[in-house]
Amino acid sequence: MTQPDHEGTADRGPQDAAPGQGSFGEEAATMTENTEVEAGAEGGDPAVEPTPAEQQATSDSAAEGDAVDGATGDAADDGGALDVDPLHAAHDEVATLKAELAERTLDLQRLQAEFVNYKRRVDRDRDLIKENATYAALAPIVEVLDTIDRAREHEEVTGGFKSVVDQLERTVASAGLTRFGAPGDAFDPTLHEALSHIGEDPDVEVTTCKVIAKAGYRIGERVVRAAQVLVVDPAGS
Repeated sequence: MTQPDHEGTADRGPQDAAPGQGSFGEEAATMTENTEVEAGAEGGDPAVEPTPAEQQATSDSAAEGDAVDGATGDAADDGGALDVDPLHAAHDEVATLKAELAERTLDLQRLQAEFVNYKRRVDRDRDLIKENATYAALAPIVEVLDTIDRAREHEEVTGGFKSVVDQLERTVASAGLTRFGAPGDAFDPTLHEALSHIGEDPDVEVTTCKVIAKAGYRIGERVVRAAQVLVVDPAGS
C-alpha cells in the first residue's frame, strides 16, 4: 500500500490548503456594490427631500411665471379689443384727414391771395412805367404846342402848315396828352398857376380864370404842366 504523503501535506501552508478569509470578504463587497448599481439603474436613486429654502424658491418662480402669463393674456385681450373695434381708429383717421385738408386749404388761399396781390402790383407797375414813358416823350412837345397856339392867335396856321399842326395835335391826343384850361374855369390851384389877379368881376362868384396865358396839359390824372392864367375875384371879396 502506498502511504499518504504526510510530508507533502505538512509542507503546504494554511493559504494553500483553503481560501483565506480576506479573499472571501473582498468578493462579498464587490457583489454588494454590483447589487446596489443594478438597483439604482432599475429603480433610480432614492428621492431626496428638498430643503425649506428650495421649496420657497420654487414657489416664488411659479408665482412669477403666473404673473407673466396673466400680463401676457391681458395684453392679448387688449389687442383683440382694439382689433375688434375699428370705429375709433376710423374716427381718428377722419379727424386727421380733415385737419390736413383745412391746412392745405389755408395754404392754397394764402397762395391765391399772394398771386392776386402780385398781379395787381405788376399791373400797377406796368401802367406806371407806361405813363412815365409817355410823360418823358410828350413833355417836351408841350412847348411846341405853345408855339402853335401863338401862331394860331396871329392867324398864321394856314395851308400846309395847318395840316401838320392838325396831325401833330391828333397824335399827341391819341398818346394820352390832354389839353385843359379855358377862360371862365374856376381857379383850381392843383390845375392852374395864377400869374396875376386882374381885379374883380361882378359876374363871377368864385375866383375865376379870366385869361389863359398858356394852356395846361396832363396825361391821365397826372399834370404835365399847370395852366398859366390870369384870375379875377368876385366883387366885394
